[in-house]
Amino acid sequence: MNKATDSLTFSEQVNFLVTNRLPRRWLTLFIGRFSKIENPIVTKLSITVWRWFAEDLRLDEAKKSTFTSLHDCFTRELKDGARVIDNTPSVVTSPCDAIVGEFGEVINGKLYQAKGFPYQINDLIPEVNISDKYKNGKFITLRLKSSMYHRFHSPIDCAVSQVTYISGDTWNVNPIALKKVERLFCKNERAVIDLHTGSEQHHLTLVPVAAILVASMKFHFIEPTLDMLYQGPNKIGCQQSFNKGDEMGYFQHGSTIILFASANYKFCEQLQKGGRVNVGNPLLQGHPVN
Repeated sequence: MNKATDSLTFSEQVNFLVTNRLPRRWLTLFIGRFSKIENPIVTKLSITVWRWFAEDLRLDEAKKSTFTSLHDCFTRELKDGARVIDNTPSVVTSPCDAIVGEFGEVINGKLYQAKGFPYQINDLIPEVNISDKYKNGKFITLRLKSSMYHRFHSPIDCAVSQVTYISGDTWNVNPIALKKVERLFCKNERAVIDLHTGSEQHHLTLVPVAAILVASMKFHFIEPTLDMLYQGPNKIGCQQSFNKGDEMGYFQHGSTIILFASANYKFCEQLQKGGRVNVGNPLLQGHPVN
């Protein structure tokens, strides 16, 4: 057994069993349907139960104070001005509210989801023309807790011409599961969004990863919702430009976004594993200034 697994406490082991040994696909499909029930009593009870498991759930930042369904609450918008975007041209900002997980250098195509659990970037991003740009680049893992704001935004001025959808499992992506399930991110449903930065030397790519109770990603710039029922093409073309901070889409619960950057970017000094970041906070420096 891996040492990382041995180091888990009894409560962490129980958490893992409860959240990952259940029939994940069935439970995820059920929650997806249940969360969209528009009934005031069901909605109120659901949010109350949610608060029991997420004591840090803050709804005072939400644009509206009442919700039609649990899904409506999960995907809530924030009040104007609730997030401040760092508009320094050379700075790449956080695309989401998140807890910073592993981050660092990609070395010969290898990176880590947790200490002692490496995976290959080609397993996460099968498109070689994209993954090869980061074989010796940088990565930042951003975990969205279920209580957090679930919408994600553009980290830089950019354009997107394609979304690649990769179907898969719905393992929990919390730190406990990351210590136990090898190559977890490579097994879960995910999307690859290559950002065209306008520079041939500076590359950025977002990989949103779905998880149990989520398995649904909605991008505003393509028509289909990418979820477990989606049966369309894996590569979905589009033509969309974004300014830094523009909203790109949302998850239905909590999940993870992995940000990849070419080697010529530098991590901001304030970036810390386990630290909290919000949409618009600086993550990387070194973006070319026009």
